[in-house]
Amino acid sequence: MAGAAPGSSDTNPYSPAYGHAYRHGPVPTREAHDLMRSWAALHAARTSGTASSKLLGFGGGVDGIGVTSGTPKVYLVVYGSQWGTAGTDASGNMTLSNDAVGAVPYLEKLFAGLGTGGELWSGTMTQYCDGPLVSSGATFCPSGAPHIGYPTGGALAGIWYDNSVSSPSQATGAQLAQEAIKAAQHFGNTTAASNRYVQYVILSPSGTHPDGFNTSSGQFCAWHDWNGDQGVSSTVGDVAFTNMPYVYDMGTSCGENFVNSGAAGVLDGFSIVEGHEYAETVTDQNPAGGWTNLTRRSSSYGQENGDECAWISSGQGRSADVVMANGTFAMQSTWSNDTNECDIAHPVVQ
Repeated sequence: MAGAAPGSSDTNPYSPAYGHAYRHGPVPTREAHDLMRSWAALHAARTSGTASSKLLGFGGGVDGIGVTSGTPKVYLVVYGSQWGTAGTDASGNMTLSNDAVGAVPYLEKLFAGLGTGGELWSGTMTQYCDGPLVSSGATFCPSGAPHIGYPTGGALAGIWYDNSVSSPSQATGAQLAQEAIKAAQHFGNTTAASNRYVQYVILSPSGTHPDGFNTSSGQFCAWHDWNGDQGVSSTVGDVAFTNMPYVYDMGTSCGENFVNSGAAGVLDGFSIVEGHEYAETVTDQNPAGGWTNLTRRSSSYGQENGDECAWISSGQGRSADVVMANGTFAMQSTWSNDTNECDIAHPVVQ
């Protein structure tokens, strides 16, 4: 949820974004999501004329940035020495001695697999655009506007284990933004242009609580933002990043076994939650300058494309396995304006 002003009648009080203007597109825990859905239904019943539209509108850009109107690039940042000793698996993916379920190589494979094997989960995002041809509030893209790119051949641009420091027990948003800028410098992305179509996923180790994750005040699984929102200056341009905790610590609350049962679904939460944040970053890179729900009286007001389709377990838009060239990954659907529904697959818009 990109977020209505705290205290407004449009703000769902059970959203993990409530009172946290920087928590853009947070994936609520399944329990928090159930409360949000119940409040929305009751609020609609009590408020005459409440709209139900889920259409997304263009926010006009922040610092001239609305969406990733180019080929998306993802850098994974393994944050903190608590991850243990690094190695590689048979496929060359990073392994860590304190990564009990193999989340790091799984996410590495996920982003290497996007845009391969003909997967069309990424196609849904390509319908969105930005640029001077797109008016603020537009719900569809005009001819000639630059669209989000399809990640042909994979979105993974690099992975870095920053074991030079310990990850804080409860990293703040500013600390996560600083780590993202540090990563940009590590990868040689030292200009605004080199970070224009980039996002940095800050992976915190098991047992830590970035921004209060897995505490009584942090009923979320992940969120995304950019450095400016955190009041963190940058010499490398605007830097988009995701706060990606070790969601296995929250079990089924953050997606374990949501799609697949038993051992096959242990890592479901990592791909569902991080897929949600990837999709929202490419469609709303500098929140809320990209595509969010602008219908003030809608129960979906302020939400991004992943929020509107979170934790659907059956029927249209349900989470499902997505096949890529290097494996199969549990993913959630994302909102599609042109089909007016949550889509797990969509033709690529050129």
